[in-house]
Amino acid sequence: MSTETCGLGPYRTDLVETYWRWEQDPTLMIGYGRQAPESLEARTEGMRQQQLGQNIRFTIYALGNNEPEPAGVATLLPDHAVRRAEYVVMLGTEFRGRGLGTAATRLVLDYAWHVTALRSVWLSVLAPNTAAIRAYERAGFQPAGRLRQAGYWRGQPCDEIIMDALAADFTGPSTIPDPAQPS
Repeated sequence: MSTETCGLGPYRTDLVETYWRWEQDPTLMIGYGRQAPESLEARTEGMRQQQLGQNIRFTIYALGNNEPEPAGVATLLPDHAVRRAEYVVMLGTEFRGRGLGTAATRLVLDYAWHVTALRSVWLSVLAPNTAAIRAYERAGFQPAGRLRQAGYWRGQPCDEIIMDALAADFTGPSTIPDPAQPS
């Protein structure tokens, strides 16, 4: 799945060190509300466990240069009983501010609606992370609620915003080919 600037591909074990490096970036740790770094060994073991689970994970690629360049990770954590999933996305520092987060999120929602047949996708974001909130809104998410002082931003308590997107609201064309239509 791809647009002109962004593509989704499989979650790859050969990229574990790249994923780990992105996750140790202090700005990403603040955005996720994490307080402690993780060792590469723990991340490698965590990846082994993740690949055994039922979650849907993608590597995000920046397109437009000669070769697709790994730029981040997008994950759907589905609850199939109620046809919804939590969404988590991570972009490497060097890929932020280029619209890749919005493009990747739209592609993941397209997959959620047209392949996984989910009804809704939700996420949580710390209230001070206004750049992420704007990107999620551009991708189709809407604010759905607020958990007061549920997170920390730069060492200070902050609210956590809950956002959701509904399949019924998806208005854009799908990037996924219709199997009933000849190619």
